[in-house]
Amino acid sequence: MARTSTYLNFPRNTEEAFRFYQSVFQTELGEIHRMGSVPPNPEQPLAEEDKDLVLHVELPILGGHVLMGTDAPESMGFNCKPGTNVYLNLEPDTREEADRLFSALTEGGKVEMPLQDMFWGAYFGSLTDRFGVQWMVNCATPA
Repeated sequence: MARTSTYLNFPRNTEEAFRFYQSVFQTELGEIHRMGSVPPNPEQPLAEEDKDLVLHVELPILGGHVLMGTDAPESMGFNCKPGTNVYLNLEPDTREEADRLFSALTEGGKVEMPLQDMFWGAYFGSLTDRFGVQWMVNCATPA
């Protein structure tokens, strides 16, 4: 089923932030996936101190809405600043709908990562639209 969630990036304190949000919303924190679980990339080796950082975490909050998060440290090339660390995450049911949404949102905007098959099994891409809003499109439907 399609859904929309909010994706938050933090410089190195995602787990701390999500444990705080868990106490506020009193819901169950999903499994915390770590950067060290990513398949190795010889072109971009992962520093030892970054292996325990949060790759992905989810927390249901109110009315079926889900907060998602990741660590986005400078050591990995990110420039994470409050106010620019929020993405709207679209999870359409089909790859065709993912392509349509991505194409429409990029009109006049800037693609950060083109839609592509990812190691976690989804069809994923990210962009900033012409109004400065950051979007992720993540379709779990196989090709």
